Amino acid sequence: MKIEVVSERANPLLKRREVKFSVSYAGATPSRKDIREELVKLLHAKAELLVLDRVDNEFGKNSAKGYAKVYENKEAMGVEPLHKLKRNLLVADEKKAEAAAPAPAEEKK
Repeated sequence: MKIEVVSERANPLLKRREVKFSVSYAGATPSRKDIREELVKLLHAKAELLVLDRVDNEFGKNSAKGYAKVYENKEAMGVEPLHKLKRNLLVADEKKAEAAAPAPAEEKK
């Protein structure tokens, strides 16, 4: 798999970098996880601050185009929809998180 950055743009208002890229590969389309790992290396970003927005396969070719965002900090990621954070495995599912968390102890007076 080879990833090439097509364009990179700084967005200071939202405190992020917006990256358009192309992926060329042999065989099956690489998973989102594999693409994220390669982008983290290529962009010198922290894995928890990179959101892979979309990957669009090109019909009849072993290539795809995509769009990713690299945030400066976790607070800036508040503008991302929850479903995109879940898809990037940056947020655990709420139901699983609630089930795993211990019940709050009631205070006796």
